[in-house]
Amino acid sequence: MALIHDRRQCLTGCQEHSPWSPETDLQYDFVMVYGMDETTADRIRVWREKGYVVHLMAGCAWGDYQDYLDGEWDHAGHWEEGQCGRDGRPIMHGLRTPYLCPTPSFSRYLLEKLKPAVDAGVEAIHLEEPEFWDAGGYSPAFRRAWEAAFGEPWQPPHSGCENRYRACRLKASLYRQLLSEVGSGLKAYAETQGRKLDFCVATHSLINYSQWKILSPESSLLDIPAADGFIAQVWTGTARAGNVWQGKYAERTFETAFLEYGVLRELARGTGKRLWFLHDPVEDNPEYTWESFRDNYLATVAASLMVPDVFRYEAAPWPDRIFHGVYPKKGRVGEGGLLPGSEMAGAKPIPPSYAELIATLIQTLGDMNQPDSGFIPEDDPRIGILVADSALYQRGFPDDVPRTEGGPEEMNRRLFSLKERRQAGEDTREDDRQLMEQIAGDPRLYNDYVASGAFPHFFGLAMPLVKAGIPLRPVQMDNLTRVPDALADFRAVILSEEWMKPESPREHEILADWVRRGGILLLAGDGSDPYHAVQGWWNTGGRTYRHPAQHLCELLGLGWDPAEGVYAAGAGKVAVLPVSPARLTLSPEASGRWLRWVLEHAAPGFEPRGAFLMKRGPYRIAVVTAETPWSRPLVLRGCFADLFSGEYEIVSEKEVLPGKTALLFDLNDSNLDPLQPVASTARIGRLEAAEGGFIAECRAAAGIRIRMLLKLPAAPVRAEASCEDGTILAPDTFRWHDGTGTLFLSFPACHQPLRIHLFCR
Repeated sequence: MALIHDRRQCLTGCQEHSPWSPETDLQYDFVMVYGMDETTADRIRVWREKGYVVHLMAGCAWGDYQDYLDGEWDHAGHWEEGQCGRDGRPIMHGLRTPYLCPTPSFSRYLLEKLKPAVDAGVEAIHLEEPEFWDAGGYSPAFRRAWEAAFGEPWQPPHSGCENRYRACRLKASLYRQLLSEVGSGLKAYAETQGRKLDFCVATHSLINYSQWKILSPESSLLDIPAADGFIAQVWTGTARAGNVWQGKYAERTFETAFLEYGVLRELARGTGKRLWFLHDPVEDNPEYTWESFRDNYLATVAASLMVPDVFRYEAAPWPDRIFHGVYPKKGRVGEGGLLPGSEMAGAKPIPPSYAELIATLIQTLGDMNQPDSGFIPEDDPRIGILVADSALYQRGFPDDVPRTEGGPEEMNRRLFSLKERRQAGEDTREDDRQLMEQIAGDPRLYNDYVASGAFPHFFGLAMPLVKAGIPLRPVQMDNLTRVPDALADFRAVILSEEWMKPESPREHEILADWVRRGGILLLAGDGSDPYHAVQGWWNTGGRTYRHPAQHLCELLGLGWDPAEGVYAAGAGKVAVLPVSPARLTLSPEASGRWLRWVLEHAAPGFEPRGAFLMKRGPYRIAVVTAETPWSRPLVLRGCFADLFSGEYEIVSEKEVLPGKTALLFDLNDSNLDPLQPVASTARIGRLEAAEGGFIAECRAAAGIRIRMLLKLPAAPVRAEASCEDGTILAPDTFRWHDGTGTLFLSFPACHQPLRIHLFCR
């Protein structure tokens, strides 16, 4: 029955370091108790006693590991294993929490540190955020890792493209090795106790790590035999990261999140591994208002629901900071990272309406495994954009690539300043235009821009299509050799190797075969990327290609350097556009030309619309993008329960404005049962017919008003609820809607199990 499911399916969960409290007992399926300390075993026990499936989560690049750093674990200090930058200064996550360079001793320590969680009975262990900063690579531990990996003296990453590329690849591989060793060791330890332990990895997206310049294994997580699943860490904090579209740097939360969830989908597609999508009702930066938190949270929820074959969610991490937090607050750096500090003007606790919305969504997200799913209208042109882990390896330039004195850091500052001025109400159009013209005309500034947090090579290709309402799907190029027929779902794919490199010629061979069988390849690039000169399979072992795309073009019969145009290749075709992708971001004209070019060659019948509408069973998820010529209200007609409204308002018409989202339940859906829940702030464990009416059993977090909308085969005339302690509650609201056969009712907040009796005549 809709909304009612067994907790062991682990469809919804959270991570939490604070002890259990009735206010944060939000009725998920599972809880990831966070971190290993003297309280961990007790926290695990309490959450299990409250009925949850209990997992454990811990950091693998940082954490409360002072006993290791200070030498208490093995009588040898390990501070030299912290990541550090070119200036020799450590890269810190908190005041006494460095980011670590994975070493064999740290792998052994982490394995021993986590074994007590297995002893305490957790069913899974999640290691999160395997992160090595691009700016790192100078610590003694990394120098030793370099020498062990390459059999030669360490070379500073800033000394050339070759050394930067090798250092970045090594950073990612070190974390893959650590995760593999710890994961397999934990599973083997559990087996000695006759138990099966799941091992999972939580990671940001390739897109976000590219923007923030952090190295991580990404798709090569699939090469870890012990890995049973992944958490896709996308939330307001990552999706707010700015990008440039049509010459303007701005936050584009929905569009960025849509692409982030899309690329992380690749961690599970075709593998049978579990994948949870994360969204956060707050975020790490505490300086936003509740209204800002809410709008951006709903944008990420909507973006995640646009990926219909993923139906598991980390639904609200850190519930303590959500439901006990007061915002906005000044951020401060604490022992373990960014923390809320002093209150800012207007600071207040979570508004009850937002708390109840979050509670509603936690229950709704447990009902998203809907086989009948897809975009409306059904005219998806099935376009993908190829991405690769190697995008992470070339997000900065070494000293021998021309840059301005301020470099990418100054470019980031200028872009961010323009965004802040615009958000304050200032007209920055002329300054935007001047900066983009300067970037276009100065090769040094262009390099600064390419290496900036705007990540313009990727967003130049992707953002114009998403803004036009095309459900563009990132496709992991590395997976072409891992997943059979990885391109089978696509009619066309976009590829530029100006910002990434294929790991092997086999990826090109598979891609060329797909084209010859009828696929459309949209190939963009002008060969200008300095990283084309690094040693790779395309220029060693007898191959002399100046850049890897020449190999692909040769396979397709186009010669090494085809001119701009369209070329037949077997039953498919290749459209070639010699352009550096970041230039597509610099003006509305450049972005418009790219969009028209893609539509002409890959989707000639598609009409840009600036809106997305997804059907997932009875649910309708709608988003209208802002900023575009097509940004006009989307009007949905039918008979819907509005799940974002306070009382699940039943509407015959819903208008979604530009920049807004909607989540509706179609009460006319032909597959609905005559007796089923539609929406609820409480977890419903039972709904069934009983003598004289119906019985519902539910439970909500303390402080959450119990609201539910039930579809019933007969109209009740009154309701009465009894708490576990015998208290009788009368409903605050009791409203029957005859046209849909639904009952809306609400009760005061009550954290006890509640038994509701609905009486019919």
